[in-house]
Parts: sequence; structure tokens; C-alpha cells
Amino acid sequence: MLRLLVLISILATVTPAQSRAPVVVELFTSEGCSSCPPADSLLMRLSRAMPDVEVIPLSEHVDYWNQLGWKDPFSSQLFSARQQDYGRIFRLDSVYTPQMVVNGEAQLLGSDRARAEQEIRKAALAPHASVELTKLSDEMVRLKIDNIPQGTRNADMFLAITDTFIETDVRDGENAGRHLQHTGVVRSLVSVAHVDAKKTSAYTADAKINLNPQWRSPNIKLVLFVQDRATRKIIGATSLHL
Repeated sequence: MLRLLVLISILATVTPAQSRAPVVVELFTSEGCSSCPPADSLLMRLSRAMPDVEVIPLSEHVDYWNQLGWKDPFSSQLFSARQQDYGRIFRLDSVYTPQMVVNGEAQLLGSDRARAEQEIRKAALAPHASVELTKLSDEMVRLKIDNIPQGTRNADMFLAITDTFIETDVRDGENAGRHLQHTGVVRSLVSVAHVDAKKTSAYTADAKINLNPQWRSPNIKLVLFVQDRATRKIIGATSLHL
């Protein structure tokens, strides 16, 4: 589990404009779901298919398929709970896999490429905060947010550890015998701070990161995103290779 020691200070910061608008694409998926591999593949292709947008993939493996023959090694109850929260926000009768959520403001079938690209381009045009993630040392990073969009009252800052490429040979369940590939697999997702946008439009924090030794690979990436507490809209994001 990720451990964070956060040294918090709130101050005015100036951050450079990002050349490509960042859009967080969350995919709720499972290796035990036979409908999910096409969505996993689409998530891998989106960043290459949309070079004018910084697509930030978050593959969140839910755990409610684990009793049906294959225990997904990347699954967590945390991701199932996050999906349920989106279900309430979108007023869905029930959640499903594969489900894609674009910047916290649109949900769709995870394998629907045309709709995914449409929602990503729409999200890229929306106002967004300037977000920075800077490596200070092998164990320390600095988190910064500035220029929070008007209308945001309260926001939560999340830090995720992701693996940009993972392969699995599934032995049982609906995908038995299949070789699956994933991107943006979320290894850990932690809320690191709350920002009261009524009092400040800028925030800075330093965080110490302790990585599980099994996660140390060239594929490890940190993702920092800021989410409106009321609407769940993601108002800013960035990523950093460790």
C-alpha cells in the first residue's frame, strides 16, 4: 500500500500552460469479464489515436468478478467502491464492466471508440486547472495546482501509482486461455489533500512515496488529478514517469 507523508502549505504559485489538454480516462474493468478485453485494448489505443490530447489512462480493476473463476490480481474493493460512487452521480440503475468514465463527467460502454473519442475531445475543450507533479528525489515529489476553474467550491487531490503496461495469461474464468494486456493499471489511489477553492485557487504539497518493490519497473507512472467534490468532474490532471 502506498504511504504518503504530506507536508502541506497553501501559497500562490504560477504554473506554465500545458501544451495539450489533459483528460483522465478511467476504465472499470476485470480480467474475469469476457467483455472487457476490447475495452482494455481501446484504452491502450486512445492516447496514440488522439495525439492532440494528453489522454491519461486509469485502469481500475473491480473485485466483484473474483468469485466467478478468476481472481484478478490487480483488483481492489476500492475501485469497486469508486465505480459505485460514479453510479450514484450518473444515476445508473447498476454499474457494469467495462465502463469508461471520461474526466468524471461522462460515462459510456468501455469498448465504444467513437463515443470515447467524442467525450475526450469535449472534455479537452473545457476550462481546467494548471497541475504540476515534480520529482524532487527518488522518494519525494511536489504537487501543485493553480488557476482552479470558476464554479469549483471544494476539490479533492488524488495521487495514483500506475503501471503503463502489464500482461497476464488468464488460466480460469470467462477469459481462460487468453493473453491480456493492460495500460494505466492503478496500483494505488490515495486522496492526498482537500482544496477549499473559496479560500484559495492555488495549492502546493510535498509527498514522500514508498513504492512496493514489486512495482519498481520502467513502466511506473504517477498520476495527479483534482476532482470537484460535488460533481466528480476532474478539473485538472498531470502525470510523471518515475
